[in-house]
Amino acid sequence: MKLAKLLILLSCVTMLVGCSDTPAANSPASATQPPVPLSTPTATPANPLAAYAFPATIDPEADYLFYLHGKIIEDQGLPAVSEELGEYQYLAILEALQGYDYVVISEQRPANSDMVEYARRVAGQITLLLVAGVQPEHIIIVGASKGAGIAIYVSQALANRQVNYVLLSFCHPDNVQALIAEGVSLYGNVLSIYDASDELAGTCQQLATFSQGKGLEDFEEVVLQVGSGHGMLYQPLREWVLPTVEWGREH
Repeated sequence: MKLAKLLILLSCVTMLVGCSDTPAANSPASATQPPVPLSTPTATPANPLAAYAFPATIDPEADYLFYLHGKIIEDQGLPAVSEELGEYQYLAILEALQGYDYVVISEQRPANSDMVEYARRVAGQITLLLVAGVQPEHIIIVGASKGAGIAIYVSQALANRQVNYVLLSFCHPDNVQALIAEGVSLYGNVLSIYDASDELAGTCQQLATFSQGKGLEDFEEVVLQVGSGHGMLYQPLREWVLPTVEWGREH
């Protein structure tokens, strides 16, 4: 099983960098030479997310935060507005998270993205960071709603006990039962946050219990009383932003 997981991760890296000359992890050059820069587009009004693309040069001493957005961004792009919940303030959320000295990585997923396939992409990017010398405890994956589901699959793919995760408003009982039926368990340090009035999400405790002894290092859950339900995700509210960045710092 470990060999199979390694092959999956290596295939992800290959898809991301193609025939890159980036030194392998066990290469003597990797300790002294930075990875080959990847091309990163310049942010423009027409492409505001370019500033949050995977970095052209990896700094092994930096802290990295992956933000995986909710499904409405897949469906509508930018701007994305729900009649019930209002505008999904995607860029404001990224700016708020970046304000805590993280290298924030985020991109708009294509419509109807497959959660498992996209998780493999993210796992491949994280593997690039690890190969470049970034310590796993300096990496945090923050997923919102569907993005949190993807983050769970990322944790399963990486199977790294030191990487940090924050799951925002995902664990509806049906979602939890489906994951357990698949045999999907959590790895690493996992923080769950949801609003008490959210009818689309709930506690991740049952999934955490299922994951005990399988790679879950630490688990905590915060139940907010914001009152906006699933709309809590749509704004960079300090009620979830602060616990999120503190979780990364603590671990």
